[in-house]
Amino acid sequence: MKGSAIENFSCVIYNIFLMNCTWQAGRDAPADTQYFLYWQKSRDEEEMECELYIKDENFRNVGCIFQNVSIGIEKAYFLVNGSSKDSLIQFYDEYIDLYKIEKLMPPSNITVNCDEIKKDCIIQWQQPQISHSSKDMCFKYEINIKYKDNPKGKPIYTSIQEGGNSNIFLRSNTRKKYVLKMRAAGSACFVSPAWEWSAPVEFGNEEIISSSVWILLGVGVTTLLMAIITIFFCKRTGCWKAAFPQIPGPKPVFFTLADTNPELMESKIQSIKSENEEIVLVADIMR
Repeated sequence: MKGSAIENFSCVIYNIFLMNCTWQAGRDAPADTQYFLYWQKSRDEEEMECELYIKDENFRNVGCIFQNVSIGIEKAYFLVNGSSKDSLIQFYDEYIDLYKIEKLMPPSNITVNCDEIKKDCIIQWQQPQISHSSKDMCFKYEINIKYKDNPKGKPIYTSIQEGGNSNIFLRSNTRKKYVLKMRAAGSACFVSPAWEWSAPVEFGNEEIISSSVWILLGVGVTTLLMAIITIFFCKRTGCWKAAFPQIPGPKPVFFTLADTNPELMESKIQSIKSENEEIVLVADIMR
C-alpha cells in the first residue's frame, strides 16, 4: 500500500555502546499497522531484530534501542517492514555509516593550572571515548575562552589542534576570571564530525575588594550623609543659635546711651578739663 512505509527514520549511537533508532508511521498506513526493525552490521554478520522497542500511545512500534553496538568500516543495513490485517505495508531500508551517527562526547576531565609569575595557563583534558578506536590522532579539538564578566562577547582566545591532550593559554590580565569551553570532532579513524561543547570551566583570579574595605566605605558614606542632613536641618530650623548661643561683649564703662548726644559730650569734656586745671592749680599752691 502506497504511503504506508515509515517516515523520518534516524539513528544515533551514544555512550559508546548504545544505539537509538526512531521513525514515524506512514501517513496512509492503516490504524492496526505494526512495524518491525532489523539491522545487519556487515555482510558477514546475520540480520538481527530489535529486542527493545519504543512504543507510542497506541502501542505501535516507533523506535528501538540496541545494546552492545560496535562500529565497523562497512555500512550497516537497516530494514523496517510492517504488517496489517487490511493491506500490505511497504518496507523501508537504508545503508548507514555507523561512525557518522555516533554522538561524540566532549573531552572529559578538563583542568586549567595557571602560573602566577609567567602568566601562562596549562589546559589539559582526556579524549572522548569511542567504541572502535583509542588513538589520540583520531580527534581534533577546539578551545574557546571568554572573560567571565562578558559571556556574550567575542572569544579572547580560540584554538583548533589535531590530537594531543594539552594547550597553553597566555593571560593578558591576571586579575580577570575566565571561562573555557572545549569540543572534539573526528579528524580521522572513522570518527563522527559532529561537535558538542563541554560544560564551562572557570579559572583565573578575580579582583575582589575585602569585606573590611566595604565596611569602612559604608561607614564613611553613612557619616557623610548624616552630616549633610544635620547641616541642612539646622539651617532650616535655626538650631545652631540654640546649640551655640552668641556670647555678649563687655559693656562700655564710660559711655551710656545718653553719651551719644553731642552737646552732652561737649559739656562733659569741658567739665573734665576745668577739674584738671583746678587740680593743677592746687598742686602749685601746695608747693
